[in-house]
Amino acid sequence: MNQLSPATAADAVRSLPADWYFDPAIYEAERRNIFARTWQFIGPESDFQRPGDYRAVQVAGYRLFVIRERSGGLKAFHNICPHRAAPLLTEGDGHCDVLRCRYHGWTFATDGRLMATPNFGEAAWFDKKAHGLSPVRVETWRGLVFATLDDQAVPLVEFLGDLPALLEPYPIETFGKLDQAEFAMNCNWKTYTDNFVEGYHIPGIHAGLNAAVDMSRFETTHRRGVVIMKAPQKGGSIYGGLWLWIWPNMTLSVYPDGMNTSRIVPTSEERTELRYEFYFADAASGLNDQRRATIETNCQIVREDFGICEDVQQNLKAGIYHDGPLSPRHEDGVKYFQDMVRASLAQ
Repeated sequence: MNQLSPATAADAVRSLPADWYFDPAIYEAERRNIFARTWQFIGPESDFQRPGDYRAVQVAGYRLFVIRERSGGLKAFHNICPHRAAPLLTEGDGHCDVLRCRYHGWTFATDGRLMATPNFGEAAWFDKKAHGLSPVRVETWRGLVFATLDDQAVPLVEFLGDLPALLEPYPIETFGKLDQAEFAMNCNWKTYTDNFVEGYHIPGIHAGLNAAVDMSRFETTHRRGVVIMKAPQKGGSIYGGLWLWIWPNMTLSVYPDGMNTSRIVPTSEERTELRYEFYFADAASGLNDQRRATIETNCQIVREDFGICEDVQQNLKAGIYHDGPLSPRHEDGVKYFQDMVRASLAQ
């Protein structure tokens, strides 16, 4: 048997331990050290046109919503009624002039103030001003809305690292959203993220994409807070040759005439949802056959990843595999992502 020398063994680059992909204690640590402390992508600001337009989301068990208030600005709040912890809004997009809890009917203004407590009764100790909704920080960048639960988080543009510089050549704020798609898979959010941040699997899993790009020149690199994947395009590719992953759970890929974004949303230690949105230049012209084909091609690529990610998840749990070596050529993105997870959980 060939033995690695001590120096070579010490230099080996290996993946996260298998149990980090299903251990409830690890998932809880990620909830509190990653998802409660980072800026989370919510969606395009164009989805908040009128006062009262909102989007309610959840990530790793945290529920929040963003709403356009009457004064015109965006506000964000925990999606929790301060009375008995019921959610005010169902997950998704909608419109309301007054926020009303369906459980006991408490109502709130779009700026979070408690307005009415039907049939609550009189109590000298009860102060309406002390029972408004709990605010969440919200900021926008180039037409995209983000929120964070962490009052001490750095400003959004600082958190985004090198993303602003990478996207400077692209007029992303001029792209209009024309469609969206949702997916769910039975795997840990890191299982899917590991898959997204490398092109190593493309020849084996994505025959159509493999035919559309020059895999011999596929590159995966990273910069501050971002993994960048590039490949020269052949005919038929839907992409402009730029795939981006942004810490901790956002993606953005550029088309020749638009882009898509996604949120990688953990809902449990072994369940992940993906929320994709598709944007195009000259969105007023609407969806045509070519754009529909672009969207379907993208969705098919996503669906092709489901089976392998779910199979990997089962093998991670089986108790045989512990960790594995990471390719210096193709898995720089995996290493960078996993190093950020390690650093976050070490805090």
